[in-house]
Amino acid sequence: MKTKIKAGIIGGAGYTGGELVRLLLNHPYVELSYVISKSQAGKNISKLHSDLIGETELSFVSAPSKGADIVFLCLPHGESKKYLQENEFLLSAKVIDLSRDHRIGNWTYGLPELNKNAIAKAEHIANPGCFATAIQLGLLPLIEQGTAADVHINATTGSTGAGQSLTEATHFTWRNNNLSVYKALEHDHLPEIEQSFKQVQKNYKGKVNFIPQRGAFTRGILASSLVQSSLELSEVKELYSSYYKDHPFVHLTENADVKQVSNTNKCFIQLVKQEDQLAIISVIDNLLKGASGQAVQNMNLMFGLEETAGLKLKANVF
Repeated sequence: MKTKIKAGIIGGAGYTGGELVRLLLNHPYVELSYVISKSQAGKNISKLHSDLIGETELSFVSAPSKGADIVFLCLPHGESKKYLQENEFLLSAKVIDLSRDHRIGNWTYGLPELNKNAIAKAEHIANPGCFATAIQLGLLPLIEQGTAADVHINATTGSTGAGQSLTEATHFTWRNNNLSVYKALEHDHLPEIEQSFKQVQKNYKGKVNFIPQRGAFTRGILASSLVQSSLELSEVKELYSSYYKDHPFVHLTENADVKQVSNTNKCFIQLVKQEDQLAIISVIDNLLKGASGQAVQNMNLMFGLEETAGLKLKANVF
């Protein structure tokens, strides 16, 4: 690629924005044009994201400029739509929104393992939620085949899933050595999960029962899903292998754990069968495959690049 893609990031001070800065600075086909943070404008990016010392001399700016080929929105939920209304010129570029603002019904839903061809042709992408990514990757092959109805899911996320702003539930003294349930059976990611299930199986009428948990670790998601299935385990494994054969970041494993995928854009899936009960354990890094890494994966598809470009990352297994 002779000319590098010019990228802008809006909302670069938080966890997902910081991860995106790191990925794009090291992407072989991208030039990072600007990173916006109203609260940090004028400050060197490495002053806030100190692991980038020596990596960049860029400073945060307060407003976007024209000329970007792609813009990433890393704003709080509810802010992306408003920001685009105030800066309509941004829509002349390709846009990937990491918030939930455009996930239901309007923009192309950016789960590559579901919508790869549509993403490659799209101008505007709604990046999936982190829980939604882990859960859907664990269940889509079964839902598409029509062999799963009601599903029961228990999923635990690291503290970075709550964002950078300090709250009672993210304070170290509360989170450490603790485990809690929140938004049981009514989590914000349920509508997009149900939307995808109905996309692959038009007449899907099953119930998605989801219990989310806060874990005492920083990054990663482990989702355990339980369904009834008459398939033999070997048949299930063949189904999953076939579904993901053209998707470079999803792999079957005999033992899935969060450290295998931490700091990567991968999803590992473990399958366990006892009589008619099938358990699917899926693990991802919530900030990468669940957010910024998946956004870069979508960008690669949108520009016709190798899907794994800039995303060949090492797991933090020890």
